[in-house]
Amino acid sequence: MAILLFLIPISLLLLGVAIWAFVWSVRGGQYDDLDTAPLDILRDDPPPQAPSTGDATPNDKAKPGDAD
Repeated sequence: MAILLFLIPISLLLLGVAIWAFVWSVRGGQYDDLDTAPLDILRDDPPPQAPSTGDATPNDKAKPGDAD
């Protein structure tokens, strides 16, 4: 029975922390947009970009044997 004197205050403290965390997340906008994140998974990725050719200047490419 004496353990209840220890467990009840701890449970009330944990309840207070949980309520504080919920209020903090609501005020922070965590629950503002609940539809976008699940729909992002269903969207297709954009097609990959083709690598550009001939745009690099000779100074942009490293020469063999050059040290950094």
